[in-house]
Amino acid sequence: MNKDNFSALIMGVAVVSLIVGFGVYFNSPSLNKASSEQQQTEKFVSGATTVVDNGTTITTRIKLDRSQFDKLDKSQFRKAPEFAQISGYINTPNNDQLTLSSLKGKVVLVDFWTYTCINCIRTISHINDWNQKYADKGLVIVGVHSPEFEFEKNYDNVKAAVQKFGITYPVIQDNNHGTWDAYGNQYWPRDYLIDAQGYIRHDHIGEGDYNATENAIQSLLAERAALNGAKEISFTTKPTAIKPGSLQSVDLTQETTPEIYLGYSYARAPLGNSENFKPDQIVSYSIPTNTNFKPNIAYLQGDWKNNPDNMELQSDTGRIALTYNAKSVNIVASGKGLQGIISEDGLTPISTKSLGADLSKDGKLVIDGQRLYNLAIHNNYNTHNIVIDVKGKGFQLYTFTFG
Repeated sequence: MNKDNFSALIMGVAVVSLIVGFGVYFNSPSLNKASSEQQQTEKFVSGATTVVDNGTTITTRIKLDRSQFDKLDKSQFRKAPEFAQISGYINTPNNDQLTLSSLKGKVVLVDFWTYTCINCIRTISHINDWNQKYADKGLVIVGVHSPEFEFEKNYDNVKAAVQKFGITYPVIQDNNHGTWDAYGNQYWPRDYLIDAQGYIRHDHIGEGDYNATENAIQSLLAERAALNGAKEISFTTKPTAIKPGSLQSVDLTQETTPEIYLGYSYARAPLGNSENFKPDQIVSYSIPTNTNFKPNIAYLQGDWKNNPDNMELQSDTGRIALTYNAKSVNIVASGKGLQGIISEDGLTPISTKSLGADLSKDGKLVIDGQRLYNLAIHNNYNTHNIVIDVKGKGFQLYTFTFG
């Protein structure tokens, strides 16, 4: 996702810089003209790295020569801005303030995310893994939580999400997007990798390219060690384990339904209903029995209040229908103690073979807070028809996301 409500780009804006014997993607707006520096770097690092892969772990040994790293011209790189307008701290000592300047001398990965963003959620296992692998080598990861929806500003909501996702590195709340703006960011997720001297050396937008980012981490840790006088550094790592059939298991080359927003100020497509969006009004929507459902368009039934960032159910029951193309489908929703029945492809409830992670075995969905809910996971990428029958006034639906 991005700030202007486009899907997160599955790409990294990269300039190849070969450090310590393997390819690394270092990015900044000025790096496209740095080919001579890249060639110089490639020359002095040639033959510096030995990699041993025994099938379960990979050991990387790098011989270091400080004089070579001292030759790097960093004038082309941008200094990382200080964290700005932070409103809360999680996983810092005593939840006290954390500044970027206090981390000078470390390699810092700044990860912009928000806790209901499916693109962000799918990166967390990799980031957690990097934290475990490299924290003792000088890496510090800082999650900058820059919210998209108003409820994502709630400290308790963010703290609960941090615990749920097993995040142990520091997370700072960027509720006013002060840090987001300081970095000139427009995307969730986005990772900036900062060297020990405070320069942004790698910039990656969206999911994917995890090997490139990990290589960049190892390279900057090697540079840090060399500048501190070390003659060698080694890493023993395992590939990040992604469980098949989980939300993290996704093929980024597949074309899926784009994110569908239900708030009138966020929406990029109309509703399937003839009434469409009516800003700030309560509308009685209906779905005729002979409706020919258009793909990637949401249809509503029941009385719904049109809010800027969500649709809020006003009647005791409501229905949402959608034809989508993806392996998995999720909603961002809120409410408390509300229930829904999920039907898919004509089956009520949904087939047990495609039960989403947030459904009970009988296909029921319980809304227990303001978060993302996974409704269905399939074995492949196909077109499906899903229906959500909701009981309980006050259900709020923000968006559909897919994987």
